[in-house]
This record gives sequence, structure tokens and C-alpha cells, in this order.
Amino acid sequence: MRKQLHSCRVALVIAFVLMGSTLTQAKSKYICDEPQPADLCTAANTCGSASESCKIDIRRSGGGASVKPGVPNAKSNQFFCVKAGTEVVWMTSSKNTGFSVYFGTDSPFTPDDPIVGGGSKPVTVKAQTPGCYKYDAGAFYSGAVFGMSGGSKPELVILP
Repeated sequence: MRKQLHSCRVALVIAFVLMGSTLTQAKSKYICDEPQPADLCTAANTCGSASESCKIDIRRSGGGASVKPGVPNAKSNQFFCVKAGTEVVWMTSSKNTGFSVYFGTDSPFTPDDPIVGGGSKPVTVKAQTPGCYKYDAGAFYSGAVFGMSGGSKPELVILP
């Protein structure tokens, strides 16, 4: 009986140790929670350059907003990178659609106001402060009382 109880205790300890190491290795679903998010920036996910602006298309998609950076084969709400000094054009390619982008108190752009625009009003800002940023993006149809989409929480990295 004692041997069985001892075996059970040993098995439990091993199970907890294995479970603990698995939990510490689990990755966050947010790029900005990674130790070095800038290390994940590549030519394939970096938008714009010193001589070319980065265009970001915001559309209403189902119940949410879809943010697509101007990089080849971009997916909606994918993480992307921009070098400091790059002009960023927030826009929508959808007619009669407005959008808003909000970084809270830590906007990496100048001017650092909330970004609000629409189909005929793209908003150009300049990337300034390096770092990783989560932001709220929303899209809405013009004139709709209850037309605001649920926001999305995409991320971007401003490279030095």
C-alpha cells in the first residue's frame, strides 16, 4: 500500500513539473507580448520605406474591422512593421465607409490624435516612436446609427 501511495505521489510530481514547463513555454497570442517583437519584422511584413508611404486599408468585415497593410499577400489584421520616419496613410477602399484608429495615450505617430477618416478622407501620419503597439480599429457605414463595427486589436512595430 505504501509503495502504491509513493508511486502516485511521484507520478503527480512529474505531471505537475511537465505541466509547468509546458505552460512557461506557451506563447502569447500577441506579438507585442514577445520579448523582442522587432525581431519578427521581415521584408515580407514591413510596409513602406523612407521614399514610399505605407498604405493601410481599413474595411468593415462582418461584425468587425479588417485592417490590411500594404504588403504583398497581406492578411486581415496581420501584424506588420513600419520604419520610423515613414509616412503612413490610413484609408479605406470601401465607399461610404468611415474608420477610426486609436492608440490610446501612447500613439507612435505625429500628430498623436485619434485617426478618423473615410472613403474620401484618408489620414496621413508619420511613424515616430519605435516600439510595439496594439491599437483599436473600427469601421462604420456612413449615416448608420448603429453601424459601428466591433473593433479589432491588430498590432504593429515601429522600427528605429
